[in-house]
Amino acid sequence: MSAPAPSTTVLRPAHQDDVPLILELVRELAVYERLEHEAVATAADMHAALFGPRPAAEVLVAEHGGQAAGFALFFTSFSTFLGKPGLYLEDLFVRPAYRGLGIGRRLMVELARIALARGYGRFEWSVLDWNAPAIAFYRGLGAQPMDGWTVQRVTGAALQALAGASD
Repeated sequence: MSAPAPSTTVLRPAHQDDVPLILELVRELAVYERLEHEAVATAADMHAALFGPRPAAEVLVAEHGGQAAGFALFFTSFSTFLGKPGLYLEDLFVRPAYRGLGIGRRLMVELARIALARGYGRFEWSVLDWNAPAIAFYRGLGAQPMDGWTVQRVTGAALQALAGASD
């Protein structure tokens, strides 16, 4: 098998050797989203989450001209209303040097194909409300905002306190 031509983009499932690359891409995404202080995952954390006995997520790596250009990290969700699983996209990131080449669109198309092939009833994700380029990109794919829904999160000390709360 020959190496891909420099102008080609290849999407592939991540493998265990990709953990350092995945962490690097996650940190680049965190910087872009102004959330680098929250990107505290270690290689051991990521390895266990992606390749441990009970993987919690999957990753598609995008390579352009043989170089890492971006990634999509996703996992299975579930809709009680549909009675079916769904695909939840946690992170989509294309490095700035590779934007405008259709890589983000290719990742989204592949995720939609995965969702359909697995019999999932939906494909969803969240986007920061200030990220106008991402919102425009998603609208161009046919995505619709979920008006009336607000993401809620419990983490860190609040999660510990909730778990320790008495009934």
